[in-house]
Amino acid sequence: MPRLRAHSFSLSLDGYGAGPDQDLANPLGVRGPELMEWLFPTRVWQAMHGPADSGETGVDNAMAERGFAGIGAWILGRNMFGPVRGPWSDDAWKGWWGEEPPYHTPVFVLTHHPRASLTMAGGTVFHFVTEGIHAALEQARNAAGPLDVRVGGGVATVRQYLQAALIDELHLAVRPVLLGRGEPLFRDLDLPALGYACAECVPGERATHVTIRKQGR
Repeated sequence: MPRLRAHSFSLSLDGYGAGPDQDLANPLGVRGPELMEWLFPTRVWQAMHGPADSGETGVDNAMAERGFAGIGAWILGRNMFGPVRGPWSDDAWKGWWGEEPPYHTPVFVLTHHPRASLTMAGGTVFHFVTEGIHAALEQARNAAGPLDVRVGGGVATVRQYLQAALIDELHLAVRPVLLGRGEPLFRDLDLPALGYACAECVPGERATHVTIRKQGR
């Protein structure tokens, strides 16, 4: 059965998946980019933003590559699509990534406010889902067919899917930084009670890669 996966989810040592005070100037929150410093030098990241043959090819890159293998659709929280709040005043905002986002599949964005689907270059189509996480997952699975669905974040979205025990595999890139405050991933979550266990721990160049899986999956 196709799985629901979350990959390359960066986490501080003190459990924060984003810094505080997210806005247009700080899309990952204050000090949030420190969580992503393991990914920036990799070939996966560099291929999205520069020459395809640039970037490092070590453990960090291999773990990032895993997250794109076998994915047929994505689910994003609204903050991962953009900083716009409330009703969509217009369709001017089309995401953080320019005309060709890195997804190349259907993407289902959780929101409380309807908006028409948005087709981008490279095969990405954003669909805006107002009926909640289960509806988004059903639509994403229908779109993905035999392939897996990836939850791309942010923190609140991953938490909701974990709380509902719907994520089959969660890859965390744990960075050796302390944020002190921000958005905590595991607050009030009892992962063993929800059926999760640590399946893998791999040291990388700039992060420790921990994979948590739903038992039986």
